[in-house]
Amino acid sequence: MPHEIERKFLVNPDLLETLSGGTLLRQGYLETSEITTVRVRIKGDRGFLSVKGPPDESGMVRLEFEYEIPLTDAQTIIDTLCGDRVLEKVRHVLRIGEHDWEVDVFHGRNTGLILAEVELGGINESVQYPEWIECEVTGDERYYNRRLIDNPWPDWR
Repeated sequence: MPHEIERKFLVNPDLLETLSGGTLLRQGYLETSEITTVRVRIKGDRGFLSVKGPPDESGMVRLEFEYEIPLTDAQTIIDTLCGDRVLEKVRHVLRIGEHDWEVDVFHGRNTGLILAEVELGGINESVQYPEWIECEVTGDERYYNRRLIDNPWPDWR
């Protein structure tokens, strides 16, 4: 069974070096339950459909199924079925130690928010933390992308 094991962190932008490039991600969320997330993502010139289950008690582990779909299908689903449940961010991948850190710079209603995620091979895997990590937010549902659509970061920070 495919599982995603990741930790999520708030980034201190004052300590993060200037980022250039990156990949634009446009994500649309279909109506879901409290335990299931269905997302359509456009990442660069590729489309993906993802179905995610609820996180475990640690907030780090959950089921995730992701499939590549035609780009035109992804665009149509986002534009016609997701309404205003669309989020945009630019993702930068930085290699630190043995891990790739995904640094997401949010746009639109979540402008100013920068989050970093690191995927792990196991729940107890050690990680080298970059200096720009402010605090861990793994398991804090306010930072889930599907929650940021309905409750943007500037409204509650």
